[in-house]
Amino acid sequence: MLLRKGIALVIVLVVLGSLETCLAQQKQINRGSFPKGFVFGTAASSYQYEGAVKESGRGMTVWDTFAHSFGKIIDSSNADVAVDQYHLFDEDIKLMKDMGMDAYRFSIAWSRIYPNGSGEINQAGVDHYNNLINALLAAGIEPYVTIYHWDLPQALEDRYNGWLDRQIIKDFATYAETCFQKFGDRVKYWITFNEPHTFTIQGYDLGLQAPGRCSIIGHIVCRAGNSATEPYIVAHNVLISHSIVADIYRRQYKPKQKGLLGLSFDVMWFEPTTNTTKDIEATQRAQDFQLGWFIEPLIFGNYPSSMISRVGSRLPKFTKVESALLKGSLDFVGINHYTTYYANENSSNLLPILLNDSLADSGAVTLPFKYGQPIGDRANSIWLYIVPHGIRSLMNYIKEKYGNPPVIITENGMDDPNDPFVLIKDALKDEKRIKYHNDYLTNLLAAINEDGCNVKGYFVWSLLDNWEWGAGYTSRFGLYFVDYKDKLKRYAKDSVKWFKTFLTTA
Repeated sequence: MLLRKGIALVIVLVVLGSLETCLAQQKQINRGSFPKGFVFGTAASSYQYEGAVKESGRGMTVWDTFAHSFGKIIDSSNADVAVDQYHLFDEDIKLMKDMGMDAYRFSIAWSRIYPNGSGEINQAGVDHYNNLINALLAAGIEPYVTIYHWDLPQALEDRYNGWLDRQIIKDFATYAETCFQKFGDRVKYWITFNEPHTFTIQGYDLGLQAPGRCSIIGHIVCRAGNSATEPYIVAHNVLISHSIVADIYRRQYKPKQKGLLGLSFDVMWFEPTTNTTKDIEATQRAQDFQLGWFIEPLIFGNYPSSMISRVGSRLPKFTKVESALLKGSLDFVGINHYTTYYANENSSNLLPILLNDSLADSGAVTLPFKYGQPIGDRANSIWLYIVPHGIRSLMNYIKEKYGNPPVIITENGMDDPNDPFVLIKDALKDEKRIKYHNDYLTNLLAAINEDGCNVKGYFVWSLLDNWEWGAGYTSRFGLYFVDYKDKLKRYAKDSVKWFKTFLTTA
């Protein structure tokens, strides 16, 4: 009994010590720790937030189609209502303002502006985003606008297979220019694409997201697609689309509107499984086939050399004119970073046979485990492991490899499960999320102050719990709890209180 009491006392002391350490760390950083002008905000996307999918002239999107297809979403849900921000944005802006956030990153739904993807403008859609932007500015919150966050108008998919056809370049440029014309007098930060690597791989390689194309194991997984070629075609068209839109903005709108234009890349940090040469080289290839694939054409004018040599004739080539337009077309680099994985050389001959895709082409395998041990504590999502030092390593990698460009962390966060058996009052106690943000921000601050990384802002994913793509409503990323059973009421989690203190302390 004495032994048990002694062990219990030690456990209590350890727990208290850990809490004290955590609190001490939290006290060490706040808004005042960061450089003057550093921007803090929250992030969202149109399809995950707006709802109102059949209101005010909005056209259908590939995600409407995908979410309503059998077996595509884990809980068989869809985002027809989502968190209804289309109607509730005034309420949500008050939540941001109360927290002390400087900015809000949201996306415009292409099909609200052009219901058919091109042709006639839908004025009701323009009016909605004007109202949202004006309300944000009235509250002292800077709008950061993503032009494309995955919700391609279904009409363009039906007409010519969307991103697989070069016609998309012209239609996207017209849509983006309409955004500059209608909103650019007030919007000073533009993001052309959100995570092109994600929707390229998930939509056209693995088939797990809209439009659900792939050729993995024949066509057992997907009805149509070619995983060996389509991801590269889609990525190529996306990159050219970005460069043309950047050129239009710089020549015709930036001189008067004085805004900045970037792109948000999804980036895991990778660490070699071992210190062997083959794993170190595989780790670099993994990064080349993730971040390098999309950022290097925009900085250097071409794809990484490892991709050119390994993909061969399946990798489209840029013309000299296209390369010149691509190079230098970013005013800032947006980074969506959540987690870190190990990487090692793919020594199996089976993977290329089964997949015949970009993963096989990279010759690298990335996993969150080494010798059966996880790289960090896991959040709810099966892919999200908490590795705070990864963000510092990633910032230094970008600094060294790409000349220390201005970087904005356009997404960072973690999720809890949507457990129907947990009371709301208990779901609001999100100490794990508080620790996540504290630890990632501490590492980000070190990258800025100690390493000289040129980071300008940090956006939390996400303001609210929301519809999380293939995971549906099973995942809660929000700072605010949304009660899906009671008129979508919003409740502040403890992380809201933490951020409010963080942001109001100089």
